[in-house]
Amino acid sequence: MTTTADEIRGTTHGTAPVPLSVLDLVTVGSGSTATDALRTSVALSRLAESRGFHRYWVAEHHSMPGVASTSPAVILAHLAAHTDRIRLGSGGVMLPNHAPLVIAEQFGTLEAMAPGRVDLGLGRAPGTDGATAAALRRTDRLGEGADDFPEQLAELVRFLDDDFPDGHPYRRIHAVPGPVQATSPGGVQSPHRPPVWLLGSSGFSARLAGSLGLPFAFAHHFSAQNTIPALDLYRESFQPSAALSEPYALIGVSALATEDEKEARRQIMAAALNMVRLRTGRPGLVPTPEEAEAYPFSPMEREFVDSWNANVVHGTADEVRSGLDDLRKRTGADELMITSNAHSGELRLRSYELIADAYGLPTA
Repeated sequence: MTTTADEIRGTTHGTAPVPLSVLDLVTVGSGSTATDALRTSVALSRLAESRGFHRYWVAEHHSMPGVASTSPAVILAHLAAHTDRIRLGSGGVMLPNHAPLVIAEQFGTLEAMAPGRVDLGLGRAPGTDGATAAALRRTDRLGEGADDFPEQLAELVRFLDDDFPDGHPYRRIHAVPGPVQATSPGGVQSPHRPPVWLLGSSGFSARLAGSLGLPFAFAHHFSAQNTIPALDLYRESFQPSAALSEPYALIGVSALATEDEKEARRQIMAAALNMVRLRTGRPGLVPTPEEAEAYPFSPMEREFVDSWNANVVHGTADEVRSGLDDLRKRTGADELMITSNAHSGELRLRSYELIADAYGLPTA
């Protein structure tokens, strides 16, 4: 089975310069539960589908009370049951945390649940701190996972395509659901398999994605200084493949739209305080804007907040649209994947509605 460009490239709607998509961290605000956050995710996936967003990804994180997306495959299965058309995927699964066979089985199952609309985005970072990564991997030799990423990726793709060569120790091992079912007596198998994307926040995955002819997703929302160098490296390294004849890159961007500019600033300060706590080893639930207003930021923390918020596109819907348009022009991104982080699930939903309205996206 192979992936075609039609399964990768998105469709532009309204006046948006490129396809728009959603990255969901399943954030949990103070005073809320993971159940509340997951209900918001269901509502948001339905909203995204109805308004013409192209894909909906969830990201793997661990040991962070304010982020409930520890198990992307489980969440995606739940969202598949509540949507019909929108592409669903991982942004991403952290490959070194898992055996490639397990990921192939999980995403083969998702593909069986939602044929032709599942993406497999892969990262090589742990998605957490070193101690948690060691617990996940049952080893403290964490560098090996990142260093072995190309080999792990190749093994995963072999499992997805069921094409280990004769003599390989895994030749008789099959990821199910998967292509082996088509070769069994009476077997019929879907022609689709999840497109593989590489995710990154530096040049390593950019170069690897380019050399393999894979689509690339860059984490602009937390590594903005590396965005243009990484995208340039991806395009320069690109080699045509069966999946893509030319590069295709999306960028994740943090954006929050509200009816009032001042309210947008209040909300992003709460998200910034959450990042301050995370970066200083005090992860917690996403605080309220009132908590952020009362928090005594140190000069160093204030400097971090100012730097962090400078890369959050925020304000009224028109201001956010203008900021996204400018970002697309500066980077040449083929797709924008928007993550709206705020304490309130209702406010996150409203942000996507306002952005969709600003671009005249479909209303049904």
